[in-house]
Amino acid sequence: MAISLDGKVIVVIGGTTGLGLSAAKAFLQAGARVVVVGRNPERGADAEKQLGPYARLLIGDATRSATATAAIEKALREFGGFHGLYHVAGGSGRKWGDGALHEISDEGWQRTQELNLTSLFYSNRAAARQFIQQKSGGAVLNLSSVLGFSPSPHYFSTHAYATAKAGIIGLTKAAAAHYAPVSIRFNVLAPGLVATPMSERAQNDQEILQFIASKQPLEGGRIGQPYDLDAAAAYFMSDDSKFVTGQVLAVDGGWSVSEGQIPVAAPGGQSTSPAKSLWRRLGEWWGRAAAEKEADKK
Repeated sequence: MAISLDGKVIVVIGGTTGLGLSAAKAFLQAGARVVVVGRNPERGADAEKQLGPYARLLIGDATRSATATAAIEKALREFGGFHGLYHVAGGSGRKWGDGALHEISDEGWQRTQELNLTSLFYSNRAAARQFIQQKSGGAVLNLSSVLGFSPSPHYFSTHAYATAKAGIIGLTKAAAAHYAPVSIRFNVLAPGLVATPMSERAQNDQEILQFIASKQPLEGGRIGQPYDLDAAAAYFMSDDSKFVTGQVLAVDGGWSVSEGQIPVAAPGGQSTSPAKSLWRRLGEWWGRAAAEKEADKK
């Protein structure tokens, strides 16, 4: 059964690049009308060309409270309705000083929360207010990250970012519980490492790529692509999910259920994945334990 978004008008905050742009295309293909929001005018213009006549663009900063309200008003004015919000906007705070807890600067903490959590608070609040005013149900979908509940201390130790992504889950669940009686649904997508402009550092690091090969083992072990999340996003925007709220769906290639292997240094300074299998390591452990037990008897 194909997902249908016929008659739906959806606002995508952060919809001019990466995951948001890919989702906007999927929503249009499913029959929706879309308003996308982005900060960069050049990227916005390019996105508008790609999306075609049933999409509208709003240039605005998601960290400003008026932006989401303006996007919803544009949806109402241009397409005559508002049925769903997908909040994708966010990003890394490394350049402002995010990192491990003892390394985070005041600015790194504040800017990372503003970019990822405060912006989402503004959009979710605007959506809830509009749905209440309309006396209608509606769908809100928020983008979090597996780092909000499944840390990677060796390669992705940005604790302000992880906090913000965990906060998204908390806010979503609290809102889902509160607004369920009036059929306003709140859900979360939590991707693993996906190839977007934000993840360029990781995409260009061969050691991280080796780690991802085992940490995201589905389909041979690879970085996700924006389209990997499109079907899930369309589902949560559709009436097919009308009995679903407060849920967190990890679209992560297996990240959250995989141990992952940190590459080790090989002769010559090259990195390589550990050669020992899990069974071999368990065997060696068992052998050592048996030897120690025999030694204790003597």
